[in-house]
Amino acid sequence: MPVVLPEWTPDAPLQPLGFDWSAAAGIELAVLRLDLIDPLISGNKWFKLTHHLQAAAAASAEGLISLGGAHSNHLHALAAAGRRFGFATVGLLRGEPQDTPTVRDLQAFGMHLHWLGYGGYRARHRAGFWEPWQALYPGFSAVPEGGGGLPGALGCAALLTLARRQLAGLGWADYDGWWLAVGTGTTLAGLLLAEAGAHPVYGALAVPADHGVQQQVQAIVQAGGLADGSCRLLEACRGGFAAVDDELLEFIFASEAASGLPLEPLYTGKALMALRRQVEAGYFARGSRLLFVHTGGLQGRTAALQRYQQAGRLD
Repeated sequence: MPVVLPEWTPDAPLQPLGFDWSAAAGIELAVLRLDLIDPLISGNKWFKLTHHLQAAAAASAEGLISLGGAHSNHLHALAAAGRRFGFATVGLLRGEPQDTPTVRDLQAFGMHLHWLGYGGYRARHRAGFWEPWQALYPGFSAVPEGGGGLPGALGCAALLTLARRQLAGLGWADYDGWWLAVGTGTTLAGLLLAEAGAHPVYGALAVPADHGVQQQVQAIVQAGGLADGSCRLLEACRGGFAAVDDELLEFIFASEAASGLPLEPLYTGKALMALRRQVEAGYFARGSRLLFVHTGGLQGRTAALQRYQQAGRLD
């Protein structure tokens, strides 16, 4: 059955977010709760998918095929959307077969999985990579890793409207910038396109600097017609992608206790911790109002904490 564009417009509450460290610095925070748009199709991943789905529906595609790891938030959202809206999905996974909560969900949602090994996954950027998969799944539309590229960014541009229409409910006439975790840079690029220079967008870099995020963002926003795609990226990876340490976990648990905001250690936890560091260092002027984007990914929280516990570093 060809892909049919779902009639679904998710919403996300914009909530005040208060901590002792932000109050002491005279900074007001509000969080856009993308983790609450849906129990399964959660976070910024749905917004990245919308334009890819539009293109697949327009082409009468038979399904969607994409890439990711054994804990991929992107594949999780894609598979859940396929189950919810009735289209076929295929996942090409990094490494050897693994049993993780995310992989079990992918299988339960009906996604057909192929494990590429590590060398096979590294080949994803080579010319001709998609040819055998298009032969195996004729009529399927390929979605870039993480739902990236200009289509993914254009979907994320909708976050600006989601937030702006709720500002009055906070008593805010305006705000001074966005703060969000950055992996591929797609969501950040979407906000840059939407803002077109009206407000700064700060990215807490949850991957090492050599991943080329700055260049990826620049390429996306230029493709979207924005000449100046400069963005403010601040290091937040704490030693590498998926690196988790005691200080980060202690911060997450304390922040959750203080605010009730659930966090995961790969993206949102690192982003909020980096924001605290910048606030305490005086990076923002007193009276600043910042929008923090909760990018979801909570389905990976349990697995990440389990790995840490198994290593004997979490009681």
